[in-house]
Amino acid sequence: MMRDGYVARWQGSEYEASPEGDTVRLYHHEPADGFEEVRPGRFVRVLPVAELDDLAYIRTTCSWQGQPFIVLARHDGWLRVEYTGGRWPVAEQLGLEAFDFGVYQGWAPANEVSDIREHRV
Repeated sequence: MMRDGYVARWQGSEYEASPEGDTVRLYHHEPADGFEEVRPGRFVRVLPVAELDDLAYIRTTCSWQGQPFIVLARHDGWLRVEYTGGRWPVAEQLGLEAFDFGVYQGWAPANEVSDIREHRV
């Protein structure tokens, strides 16, 4: 699983999370006590941050063609990656798209990617 976003630990379980001020929304994929269905297969519960055991940001990194990337998503044997090397000539040589000023993304074959690591911030 490739993760890039907030996670919260509450009552011994880890959830996708979205902090907002002094509260955090916890997300679950199935019905659970105190969670409200916001769309099919998506349930949410809002809690004060103080009730959480932990709140962290997860970022997955990797190397592709010898360059550093963040992994944003996975789809059918491909990884959506964002270049973190900061050199536009390298991004251009790799055929990456300019997503925003100084931000380059593309799709890399998963079997060509190495050194996949998850970092908690």
